[in-house]
Amino acid sequence: MKLKVSYIDAFTDTVFRGNPAAVMMTDTWLADSLMQEIAMENNLSETAFTVKTGDQYHIRWFSPLSEIKFCGHATLATAYVLFSEKSETETIPFYAEAVGAFDVSKADDGFIQ
Repeated sequence: MKLKVSYIDAFTDTVFRGNPAAVMMTDTWLADSLMQEIAMENNLSETAFTVKTGDQYHIRWFSPLSEIKFCGHATLATAYVLFSEKSETETIPFYAEAVGAFDVSKADDGFIQ
């Protein structure tokens, strides 16, 4: 299985600064155990996994130790990847089981969550 991972530094415009997060987008959910192993291998505070379902991006976050309910900087890192791939989009609609639906929108100086 070949998977793409993006490493993004949130809250900065300088490489190797800010809060690092790994971002993985897949067509379907990977097994929970595999997502946990990937997060352990990445060894960052969080790895975000997202799957597009309809018009929303369902998102989950894993630390090296366990799945967590919400992570702001990994969400913003995911939005950055999505905005980079879909430059015409101004708002990314997300959904997470623990928090429900929410959006991340472009702003003049970054993103608004």
